[in-house]
Amino acid sequence: METGTIILIVVGVIVLLLILYVIGTYNGLVKFRNMVIDQWAQIDVQLKRRADLIPNLVETVKGYASHEQDTLDDVVKARNNFKDAATPEAEMKASGELTQALGRLFAVAEAYPDLKANQNFLQLQGDLSGIEEKIAYARQFYNDSVLTYKNKLETFPSNIVAGMFNFEQKAFFETDEQDKVAPTVSFKK
Repeated sequence: METGTIILIVVGVIVLLLILYVIGTYNGLVKFRNMVIDQWAQIDVQLKRRADLIPNLVETVKGYASHEQDTLDDVVKARNNFKDAATPEAEMKASGELTQALGRLFAVAEAYPDLKANQNFLQLQGDLSGIEEKIAYARQFYNDSVLTYKNKLETFPSNIVAGMFNFEQKAFFETDEQDKVAPTVSFKK
């Protein structure tokens, strides 16, 4: 074989390997991006289930603690903010607000022994507790998926392919600073 032919074959093999690498990396990025989207959908389902329980919970509490209207209004407002959220980031923020409002509501409920003994309230509280556990579990999977995707986007040489095809970063579902603070409750009599 001639030297020119050998060089052409070597260059052809290198180009083919480079094309295969780009295709494999692109497909991997798509897979990780879709995993992040899927994991967010799992969280979203649980967040919506939680939001759907709120009206029943508020109505139950109203019968026992009607003079705690500010707390009830905060819960309803937080739920509405969640329902109006249009992006995952907005839902994450609204979810944190809803968690805070629910914390205050349950703290208020402690002052009402009849409410704490009400079967409907206990059932709703148990349902919310179960949903909160599912949210925490789904949130962990979501953040793990975001981390894997982020690593793929930021490490060399896959970051070159990610840049060529405009893959975008995804946000972690982080706890707001306000969610780390115990709710404060003042009882109105």
